[in-house]
Formats: sequence, structure tokens, C-alpha cells
Amino acid sequence: MEPQKLTGPEAGVLKYDLLTALSVAGLNGTATFQMSVLRLVALVTARYNWRTDEFCVGQRDMARMWSVNERTVKREIKRLVEASIVICKRAGVRGRVGAYRLNYTEIARLSEPCWPLVGPDFEQRMRARYRPVETKIIKLERYLSEAAPDEGPPQPGTWAGVMAILAAEHPHLYGAWFARLTFQSCTHGVLRLKTPSSFIQRYVEMHHMGLLVRVAERELGPVEKVLFEV
Repeated sequence: MEPQKLTGPEAGVLKYDLLTALSVAGLNGTATFQMSVLRLVALVTARYNWRTDEFCVGQRDMARMWSVNERTVKREIKRLVEASIVICKRAGVRGRVGAYRLNYTEIARLSEPCWPLVGPDFEQRMRARYRPVETKIIKLERYLSEAAPDEGPPQPGTWAGVMAILAAEHPHLYGAWFARLTFQSCTHGVLRLKTPSSFIQRYVEMHHMGLLVRVAERELGPVEKVLFEV
């Protein structure tokens, strides 16, 4: 789904509709998801910079706004990133405040079943605004069976085995990050992977390298270095 840019003469309506969709999706989720969405809506309403398409708010400020401690803020932001509702633009390191943007495509996908609950006019606007893009989706198990029809389940000692473990044990991280990595080679303890963008490379290196290496070593043996190609 491709959203229209949330700037210009109709920006107010676009933003209200987006927040409505997010709120209704939250109300139809679990108690934990409801709280996550409520906190995000408060943050976006108060501090989102639509011109630069990001919110850049310190953990202390978010903790005060949400009436929680900074540890809860860290968990909440991590949960929203892993759910792909927000995307990290710049990680907060060495005292620098992190910057995040809304993932309009994922918000639209997540909230689409709830659009009719708001009303037919709202549903019509959202469907016109977030146009479906035809995408071929292949489930992991189907991909593996097509890639090796005579081999059955992924065998130990293969990159497919690494992907299968990550998909089973960390499905949110797999869908958001690991599924985008392409195996190149693994020789002499050097694992070479290809990524579609330098952003994904930096994010995996900063947040998920430990997990990736641990699982890779379960299947491929000792990994001393991971090299990325963009």
C-alpha cells in the first residue's frame, strides 16, 4: 500500500484519518497492544514532525509524557519497532536522541480490517489513499520446498536452517529484518550477507548482530566475522 504524503492542503484530514485507523486497530487488539497504540498516538499528536516525517524525542521526555519510567519507554519503542509500526531512522547512541518515523504501509495493513468499523466514508477514503500493490508473498516453508523439493525440511548446516530457526523463534524480527538478508557465503569463519539497504545493515549490526551470530553458529559453525554487501 502506497500512502499519499501527509503534507499539503489536505494534510489535516490525512493525519486525522491515519490516527483514527491506528486508534481503532489498537482498540481491537490485546490490552498490551492497546496501551502501545495509546502511547504512540499521544506521542505522534504532541511531537511528530510531519515536515521531516519523524519524531525525535528523548526517553526522559517520553517517560514524563507517558507517566512511566525510562525502562518502560525502551521496551515500548522496541515493541513498536519489532511490530514494524515505527521505523528507526537514526539510532540513539552516545547521548544522541534517536529518530523514528511512522510506517504508513504497515499501519494501513494492520488497520484495514477495522476501517469498516469507522464508517463507509472513512473506508472509501482509506482505500483510495492507501492503494493495494500487488505483491507475491511466499511463505518460508513453501520457499524451502520449492528451492529443494526432494530434500524435505531444511537440513542442519545450511543458511535455510538459520532462517527457519529465526522465523520460528523470532517471527517479528525475522519478518522485519532477517528475511531481507541474502546469504553469499560462509568460509573460514567469515559469514558474508547481502542487504537491500545500508539502513538495514546498520540496524542489524547495532541491534540484532548477537542473535544473528548465535543462530548462525548453531547451523554453520563458528562465526568470527560478518561482512555485509549492499
